[in-house]
Amino acid sequence: MSAANATLSAVQARRRRPPAPVPEEHEFGRLELLLRLRRNPLTIWRARHFREPIVAGEGLFGYGVVVSDPEVVRHVLVENAANYRKDDLQRTVLAPGLGEGLLTAEGDAWKRARRTLAPLFTPRSVTALAQRMVAPAEKTAERMARRRGGRIVDISADMTRVTYDILAETMFSNAIAGGADAFGKALTRYFETQGRIDPLDVLGAPSWLPRIGRWMARPAISFFEAQVKAIIAERQALHAGGTWRPEKPDLLDALLAARDPETGTGLSDAEVGANIVTFIGAGHETTANALTWSLYLISLAPDVREALEAEIDAAGDDLAAAALSGSRLALTRAVIEEAMRLYPPVPSLSRTALADDATGACFIPKGALVVVSPYLLHRHETLWQAPDRFRPERFLPGAREAISRFAYLPFGAGPRICIGQQFAMIEAVIVLATLLRRLQFEHAGEEAPVPVQRITLRPGKGMPMRVATRSPAR
Repeated sequence: MSAANATLSAVQARRRRPPAPVPEEHEFGRLELLLRLRRNPLTIWRARHFREPIVAGEGLFGYGVVVSDPEVVRHVLVENAANYRKDDLQRTVLAPGLGEGLLTAEGDAWKRARRTLAPLFTPRSVTALAQRMVAPAEKTAERMARRRGGRIVDISADMTRVTYDILAETMFSNAIAGGADAFGKALTRYFETQGRIDPLDVLGAPSWLPRIGRWMARPAISFFEAQVKAIIAERQALHAGGTWRPEKPDLLDALLAARDPETGTGLSDAEVGANIVTFIGAGHETTANALTWSLYLISLAPDVREALEAEIDAAGDDLAAAALSGSRLALTRAVIEEAMRLYPPVPSLSRTALADDATGACFIPKGALVVVSPYLLHRHETLWQAPDRFRPERFLPGAREAISRFAYLPFGAGPRICIGQQFAMIEAVIVLATLLRRLQFEHAGEEAPVPVQRITLRPGKGMPMRVATRSPAR
């Protein structure tokens, strides 16, 4: 071993192992499995799921196939995606709050929404929006720097606020500005209630039987509906009065102006509203979680923090340009990618097979539940070295190229890949660089944060951190 490699190994060994549920060897009984799904679905995965590429058999949902073979993942999500639709349980959890938006719609409704929104997320469009992300990030850094030194704050709330403010500025021309705290609280309530898997849904109980989570989520859903109705009405009034003349149409304009090229019909108010909630909710929630976990992981690795500070200080004053360059903030981007490997924003994707299918040695019968879990893939022993360790260097140029495309799915893959992935990555790099240029973060919880799956992957009890101004401050 070379001296350089020995030094790197020593540094890596000093980094603490990021927290995660410890997978067990034994099978779970039906009742225990139901309880685990309710409390935290991450805990249903056993040790064999992290070792074997395919795990298939009868389960709570009938015959199921858990896929962690990148080639089979490619087949299911890309090559034969038409044979796999979102499963009923996933829609049961998501649809009450998100409606028939891009995340939940199927068939022609999904295709129409995807065509409508795609022009807003081209590389050219994201480049044009990057500069507008800087001001909200700088305001966040300034607000955090003004707090009393050493004060402990929940960083997850701060990240929710800044990503909301960026979405308001870039995608909604500030039509949703000022509601970050209220929307964040409603979103948290929705994920903590409706986001929990209900045993009645797992067991296929009639829909008329009351679900406590759905009942508890009603205030949040009512809040979403009222907010969206007001946003649409205000913009329609501006259009009708001829007073709305933006430099470039935003997401809300695109939704209101959308016309199906085949029929000429536009989106209904319900479809417009569902997509607004999808982008405000799912869009800023996932990026906020990625930033929260990034700051936590940096706090475990002083060597990474020092290297990040040096990279950011050398990047120049224009952080938007640096983020877009692809090389000047390479480690910053790598930290975020590694955070999304360990704590993928959406930890599980599930599909139902519409017909018998086979790829390689894997046979998937009609009606089977097919699970592609980014959480499993990203920690699979056959796909990664030291999969449970924080090693952002694996995503640096020269190393990243060795990662299989379908072993790393923070944004999904195939036709339903996250439409805003480029937007989210540039946003996360700009925010992280802006914060670390001025501030340092130290985890201040009495216990390590527990990752909990509530649709997205959140720290179970928030992320308490002590924030200090860097010395010398920039």
